[in-house]
Amino acid sequence: MIDFGRVQKELQECSRDMAASGIKVSPKSDNLARLVGTIPGPIGTPYEGGTFQIDISLPDGYPFEPPKMQFATKVWHPNISSQSGAICLDILKDQWSPALTLKTALLSVQALLSAPEPDDPQDAVVAQQYIREHQTFLGTARYWTESFAKASSLGVEEKVQRLVEMGFAEAHVRSALEAVGGDENLALEKLCSG
Repeated sequence: MIDFGRVQKELQECSRDMAASGIKVSPKSDNLARLVGTIPGPIGTPYEGGTFQIDISLPDGYPFEPPKMQFATKVWHPNISSQSGAICLDILKDQWSPALTLKTALLSVQALLSAPEPDDPQDAVVAQQYIREHQTFLGTARYWTESFAKASSLGVEEKVQRLVEMGFAEAHVRSALEAVGGDENLALEKLCSG
């Protein structure tokens, strides 16, 4: 059985520290076994400025079994599946300890955003890009953050529309925006320079 008393305490602890940590955990509904975690993208990374949602499912054995976590927000990272949001992190698997909490697990996920481990990838394509074409990786990760993890994400389609209206092909517009991390002016320069 899940220790719901402990889960309640953990949710209260996260609420108290939210201003300092930026990490939030709240129930998806009345069921405390299904939660949503929110973490801010770490400063100095391509994820900076983004807010990432993580679906959390607590197994019956929690806290003796690790919580199941996966990104609901799409993210471009070697240790996170770009398709499913699955996370490759040891403390969510064999290194879990009942001494850890949902907050410490989310802090570890946030730290993973800062320090990818491409040698132990969840997404091999992203890991190869991280290793072989690091600048392209950074541009793509920034673009995905702009597109999926910011409140102004809807702005991406507007940017595409504006640039297409200038006479550029949509496919070229999207790849230019992706290459420059979603900056419309830089994308326009790139499109104009051929």
